Amino acid sequence: MRHPRADGSDMSDLLVAGGQVLFPDMTVERADVLVDQDSGDVAAVDDPGALDGDDELDADGGLVMPGLVNAHTHHAMTLLRGYADDKPLDRWLREDIWPVEAELEPEDVRAGAELGLVELIKAGATSLSDMYFHVPEIAAAVDEAGFRAVLGHTAITVGKDDEAARADVQESLDVAREFDGAADGRITTTFQPHSLTTVGEEYLREFAPKARDAGLAIHFHANESPGEVEPLVEDHGKRPLEYADDCGLLTEETFIAHGTHLDETEIELLAERGTGVAHNPAANTKLASGIAPVAALREAGVTVGIGTDGPASNNDLSPFDDVRDAAMIGKLGADDPSAIPADAAVEMATRGGADLLGIDSGRVEAGANADLIVVDLEKPHLTPVHDLVSHLAYATNGADVRHTVCDGRVLMRDREVLTLDEKRVIERASEHAHDLVARAEADD
Repeated sequence: MRHPRADGSDMSDLLVAGGQVLFPDMTVERADVLVDQDSGDVAAVDDPGALDGDDELDADGGLVMPGLVNAHTHHAMTLLRGYADDKPLDRWLREDIWPVEAELEPEDVRAGAELGLVELIKAGATSLSDMYFHVPEIAAAVDEAGFRAVLGHTAITVGKDDEAARADVQESLDVAREFDGAADGRITTTFQPHSLTTVGEEYLREFAPKARDAGLAIHFHANESPGEVEPLVEDHGKRPLEYADDCGLLTEETFIAHGTHLDETEIELLAERGTGVAHNPAANTKLASGIAPVAALREAGVTVGIGTDGPASNNDLSPFDDVRDAAMIGKLGADDPSAIPADAAVEMATRGGADLLGIDSGRVEAGANADLIVVDLEKPHLTPVHDLVSHLAYATNGADVRHTVCDGRVLMRDREVLTLDEKRVIERASEHAHDLVARAEADD
C-alpha cells in the first residue's frame, strides 16, 4: 500500500528483510521488520517471510537494531575537529574554542551541522541532542537530512552586561518555543543554560520557571570537571546539583550533560527528581575531566544515555566508539569488570538515550519510531559470533553500518547517504572551517 507524503509524492511500506533483529530484551532472533513510512513507525516484527512491503532493504548477513541516540553533542563543531587538543577543559574552552566560536556566522554553523549529520548517519545514529548557536541553520540541516534531533540555543551570561545576558537567556527560551515540533515533529527542543558556572544565578531563577511553564525540557552541563564543582561549593556552600535544584532546574524533564563529579547526595537527588544524565566517556577522558559514576547512577535508577560530545573534544561523531568507551571506562571507574556489562552499554546508547530525550525510539517493536540501522556482521572483526550483544559493545564500529533509517525514511542505503550530498558537504565544510580559523587568528 502506498501513502502520500506531505509534498504529494508516494511513500511505501518498507520491509527490512533477511537479517537478525535485536529485540528490546537484548535477545537476537531472525525476523523481518515492516515499516509504515506514512506514520514513520514500526508496523510489525515477524518471522522471516511473513511480511510484505512495497520497498525492501536487504538485511541479509546483518543485524537490525535501533539507531543509536547521541544524547549530547555540539555537532556543528566538526569545523573545529583537531583545532585544539591536549588541554584541560577550562583552558581549552577559554584559550581556543570560545575565541573561534565568537567568529561564527550562520552559514558556518550550517556547513558544520551538515558535515556532522553525514558523519552521524554513516556511523549508525538516528537522533541527537544538540547544544549550540544559530539554531535555525541547524534545524534546516536536520530537516534536510531527515534526522531526528533535540535542539536548543545555548545561553551564556558570563562576561556580558545585564541587557546582553538577559537577551541571550531569553533567546534560548524563544528558540525552544519556536522550533519545538519542527521538521514534521522530528525536532523537539530544550531550554539551555550552558552550565551552572557560566549562567548567573539570577537568570537561572528567573527563567527556569518560564521554561517549565512553557512545557520545555531543560538541558545543561553540570559537574563536568572539578572547575564546575569547587566554585559553586565555595560561593554557595552547596554541591552543584543541590544549587541547581534550589534554582528550580531539576525535574523529570531535565537531563544534564556529563555528571562526571557527582557525590552520593547528588546521585540520590537526580534519582528523586527523575533527572537523567548524558554520559560522554570519550570527551571526558580526552580532556582528563574524570570518570563518571555510571554504575552508581544506574543502580540508583537514574536514566543514563551516551553522547559523543562535540567533535572538537572527542574527536569524532561515532557513537559505537562511545558505547565501547562507556563500558570500558565504567568498569575502570567502578574497579569492577561487571559494572557496565555489554547489554547495559548498548541499552544506554539506544533505549536509555531515547528515554532521556523523550522520544519513542531506541527499540525495534511495533509502534515505536522506525529509527533503525542494519549492522553488517560479515566482517573479520565481527567473526566468530558467540554473542552479538558483546560484539555491539566491544567490536562494532560505525563503518559496519550498512543502512540507516529514521522516521521510516531510508537515509543511507548500502553506505550511500541519500538525503545529503556527501561530497559537496565535505568540500563546503572544509572551506568554512579554514575561513573561520583564518578570521579568528586575524583578530588575535
